[in-house]
Amino acid sequence: MRIELATQPADPHRPNEDFASVALPASGRGGALVLLDGVTPPPDGATGCEHGVAWFTARLGGALLELLAARRELTLAACLSAAISRTADAHRGTCDLAHRRTPQATVVLARWDEERVEHLVLSDSVLLAEGTDGTVTPVLDDRIARLAALGPVTDAQRNAEGGFFTAAADPAVAVRAVTGSWARAEVRALAALSDGAARWVEVFGAGDWAECFALLAKEGPRALIDEVRAAERADPDGTVFRRGKRHDDAVALHAEL
Repeated sequence: MRIELATQPADPHRPNEDFASVALPASGRGGALVLLDGVTPPPDGATGCEHGVAWFTARLGGALLELLAARRELTLAACLSAAISRTADAHRGTCDLAHRRTPQATVVLARWDEERVEHLVLSDSVLLAEGTDGTVTPVLDDRIARLAALGPVTDAQRNAEGGFFTAAADPAVAVRAVTGSWARAEVRALAALSDGAARWVEVFGAGDWAECFALLAKEGPRALIDEVRAAERADPDGTVFRRGKRHDDAVALHAEL
């Protein structure tokens, strides 16, 4: 088993709001991975929270890793629900958790043992699975993409029926995640990307998901992020490749099982 992980903030003078970690082994066998992409609020936007997004992703990510590693009897959705509750309880007394911009994150989870590989994706981060036949399968929660195809995506659609969902303060959101599993014998490797790293495919069109996975496997996560940064610098104002911000926090993880 071999794990490679790289991350880079959008701005070296601001906290990196992404989170990624791996537990080996999990419950004495197999492993687990967690990747979160913290949702950055607008520069002048209130969140109702005195702690901030980086605090939130560290708390949520740490809780998720513990639960995935130690509580194999829980489904990934149950782990996410419990971790959201635990994190909400940590600042419920000081912050307005009902605020629509309360700190929140996209989620990618995977857990494996000798029998199966479980996965969960919530919002626009990405999980890729390479099969033993070389086929690369993306696991995507495409609700934001489908909304964006119809027009601007607004705050009113955040964690709302008919909109899109992120891990914030409501544990019930866990049932909205894309979940599933594969037989362990069918999976050779996994990769997880925040949307800042997934820009390689989704914004710049440098290749498809299979080519992205091949780059991760051959040159590593740092190489992928370096290529994204080079593409961003070549189009600093987003005139050729439209995007919400020039740079984004980026994290990429590659795991050979």
